[in-house]
Amino acid sequence: MHRLPRKLTEEELTELFESRTRFVTKLAKRDDPLGSAREVIRELREHEKLEALNAHPAIGAKNLSPRSAAEQGGDADPVVLTELAYLNQVYEEKFGFRFVVFVNRRPKTEILNVLRERLERTREEELDTALEELVAIAEDRWRRS
Repeated sequence: MHRLPRKLTEEELTELFESRTRFVTKLAKRDDPLGSAREVIRELREHEKLEALNAHPAIGAKNLSPRSAAEQGGDADPVVLTELAYLNQVYEEKFGFRFVVFVNRRPKTEILNVLRERLERTREEELDTALEELVAIAEDRWRRS
């Protein structure tokens, strides 16, 4: 278990955030990247925020990084996966970016409920929430590595 670090490489941040995005590049220049992630997010342009969110894998997707696959678990009820795929599509069409949630070892059935609730929000609320979830995922990944 790691405490939040003072400095991380761009490669380490790329793994924590699933991709080398402009957000990750900016974080890598910070002495305390995870500690300053929320501040960096406030400085990003919208297209940079969307890039960071869209780099994250969709819940229930088949092609996941090993880390995402472990986090999302193996409860692969076909009905749940079908509904997740459908609601992920609805979400992306409504908000214009990928649904990102800190799964935190919850079953996919519980994540379906979260997704349904979040579909009722405004785009602004959802963008803020998705970015907060993105950072929470990275922090948890670092602590567990």
